[in-house]
Order: sequence, then structure tokens, then C-alpha cells
Amino acid sequence: MQPLHVLFLIIGYFAVLIFISYITGKSANNETFFKANNSSPWYLVAFGMIGASLSGVTFISVPGWVEAQSMSYMQMVLGYIVGYAIIGLVLLPLYYRLNLTSIYTYLQDRFGNYSYKTGASFFLLSRTIGAAFRLFLVANVLQLLLFDAYGIPFWATVTITILLIWLYTFKGGIKTIVWTDTLQTLFMLIAVGVCIYTISGELQISNLFSYVADSELSKTFFFDDWKTGNYFWKRFFAGAFIAVVMTGLDQDMMQKNLTCRNLKDAQKNMFWFTIVLVVVNFFFLALGILLTDYAQKNGIDAHKDLLFPTIAGKGYLGLSAALFFLLGLIAAAYSSADSALTSLTTSFSIDILEIDKKEDKAQQEKSRKKIHVLFSFVLIATILIFKYFIADESVIAKIFTFAGYTYGPLLGLYAFGLFTKLNVKDKLVPLICILSPFISFGINEFTKASFGFDFEFFILVLNGLLTFIGLYLIKKK
Repeated sequence: MQPLHVLFLIIGYFAVLIFISYITGKSANNETFFKANNSSPWYLVAFGMIGASLSGVTFISVPGWVEAQSMSYMQMVLGYIVGYAIIGLVLLPLYYRLNLTSIYTYLQDRFGNYSYKTGASFFLLSRTIGAAFRLFLVANVLQLLLFDAYGIPFWATVTITILLIWLYTFKGGIKTIVWTDTLQTLFMLIAVGVCIYTISGELQISNLFSYVADSELSKTFFFDDWKTGNYFWKRFFAGAFIAVVMTGLDQDMMQKNLTCRNLKDAQKNMFWFTIVLVVVNFFFLALGILLTDYAQKNGIDAHKDLLFPTIAGKGYLGLSAALFFLLGLIAAAYSSADSALTSLTTSFSIDILEIDKKEDKAQQEKSRKKIHVLFSFVLIATILIFKYFIADESVIAKIFTFAGYTYGPLLGLYAFGLFTKLNVKDKLVPLICILSPFISFGINEFTKASFGFDFEFFILVLNGLLTFIGLYLIKKK
């Protein structure tokens, strides 16, 4: 695949997104940007959320993870089902009953202003770093396939990437994203299908399901050693809690749900989103088995996050597969990143600056646009920092590990608020939420060194539990 092919594909792709932005951004205001005027069809939200949930990290890292982890990731995916059920039956009714724009407003009503600001701040930190992880991965691939050929440095690649997102989201916000995410999810799924079909032909596979079932890498359930990170119950419950915090307690994902016309539509969205997401993740893992086998049989030295880009992106499977791979990667990455930029803008505007309470409508819109630009620069800076500190491991593992530390306090706050009637000393809440991740990290390092027990992604549950205990200790008498 020549750099010129990549360039034309990117230009055509973003021309379509900008056209959608133009149509959906007509007569847009802050209500459109933040909540799409509560007019989004639930089926569009459900389909678009698949791409936003999977992202470019799943597109690249999940297939690359199979070589080392087999299909153990599916244990987490099964846990997601439980987590999404909790979101649909517990959290969505709460959010719709309170008619929230930012879901963290609940914490102010339940505990007070310090808790509210703490919850929003942890989201801003989590989503900024998470979006940077995802965009870093895609920027690396674009650098390899396109920008290196033209002598364009990595910092310029990142800047161009964020600029394009800003360009099609600055006016319509979440309303635009509901529609662009639908299109991007479709592109991503088509790309995966084309790649599976092409590589199956190369390997002369007549029945994909039989081939996957017979593979040594198809082992899914691990019950042998409870100390290891991939032990079934650790992965399953970690998956359930990760789904709750990274979707149900995440302004980015919930902002889409809150654009539905009513609670019933939002719950239908979660139900169908769950089913499709499980199926799609299975095919990503199946693709990982095919890619690993293809690399071994053809002497291709590519592993982890480089496996899929090397085989598909460098033309081993032909030009069509390479173009569809790049299309799917861009679609997966931008469907996650565009909503991240919008939700960061929303949360900072509503939760931190409270522009909806302090300013008139015209000034609110000016402030929101400035904040949108600000977070564009924040994402650029974070990606560049990450570029020079990333370790040699799968990005998806980094995301889930990091999420355990930053989303844990949110899990503890919401659990305490929903499942107890106790009030807390609001001013001490930030201290509890800051200490819990550090204590969790210390416990995990101690158990690994002393007993060989790795909490892995289950650190989220430990972190949430420590936050819950801390809140209990500062309860009002």
C-alpha cells in the first residue's frame, strides 16, 4: 500500500465526516452539543456505541493479545454482560429520573460539592489518559503507513489527528457524534469481516468456527491458578466492574445514552449493544488466531500491537485488505476519540466551571467553544508525553490497568451513594479518593512480591472497595 493510497483514503473519509457535521450542526447550540436535544434514535446510539466502546485499541490490541493470552479476554467480555445489565437496570433509571446533563451532578445531590468535583475530576483524568492511549496507537500506525514517507514528524501527525476531530465536532457535538459513530462502526465491522475473509482464504480455511475451536490458542477459561492475572473469576468480575465504570460511570459513554428520547429507548439501546458487542469481540479474538497462525506459517516477525498492522497494513493480504484495515482502524479510533473530546468539554464546562449556572446563553456557547479547543491541546500534549514513556506491552492491557486506578474511586463513590443511606464529611472525600489508588497499588505490589498474587484488572474492585471503606470511616454521625 502506497502512502498516496493512504492519503486519498483519509481525505475521502474526513470529507464524509465533515459533511455529516455540516448537516447535523445546523442551528446547533449548547443543548445540541451536550444532549442532542434528546432526539437521538436508540438504534443509532446502540450501533454507534459499539465503535466507541471498542476503539482503535480493540481493533489492534485484542487480536495481538491472543498469541500470549489465548482467548482469555473473552472471560472479561462475559463479565461485561453483568455490568451492562447493572447500567440498564440501576444507573440509567437514576440518570433519567434526575434529568442529568453530566452524570456527576448526582454526587453533588447525594454528598456535596467536594464529592461532585472529585468525581468529575477523576473522570477528566481517566478519559484524557484513556483517549491519549487510544489515539497514540492509531497515530503510530498512520506515522508508519503515511507520514514517515513525507518526512512529517510524530508531533505533527498527532496535531493533524486532533485537528480533524475538532473540525467535525466543534459545532454539533454529541448530535454529530451519534451519526458519525454509526457510520464509523459500520466501516470498522466491514473491515474486520474483509480481513477475516481474506486471511481465511490465504490459510484455506473452510469453516472458521471449527478452525478456531481446534486451535491451541482457543482456550478461553482459566481455572488452574487463582494467583495469575487471567484466572476466570478475576477476569469475569473485573469485566463486570470495568463495564460499570468505563460505561455506566463514564460521561463519554453515558452522554450518548442520555440523548435518547426516554429511559425505555436508552434501555433498549443497552440491551442490543450488549449482544452485538459480545459477538464482535469473539470475531476480534478469532481474527487474532488467524493472524498469529498466518504470521508463523509465513515467517513474519510481528507480535502484540504490531501483528495486525504489519500483516494487513503492509500488503501481505493484498491492497484491498490493506485499505479496509486502514479504514477500519481510522473508524474505530475516531469513533472513540471524537466522543472523548466532546465529553471532556461537557464535563469541564458543566462540572468544573458550571457555565450553565453562571453565564447567559451566548456566553455559555463562547465558553464551551474555548474549552473544546483547550482539551484538543490537552490531548495533543498527553499523547506526546505518552510517546516517550510507553513500555513494551499491549496498549489494551495498559488501558484496563490504568482504569483500575482512576475509575476505582468513582466506583466506590457511586456504590456508597446507591447502596447506603449514609452521609459523609464532604470535605474529606477528595482525600479518600486520592489515597485509595495509592494504597491499592501498594497492596498489589506487596501481594505480587510476597505471594505471587497479581490483582491485574481486578485492582479496580480493590480500589473501589477501599474507597467505600474510606467513605464509611468519614460518615456523619
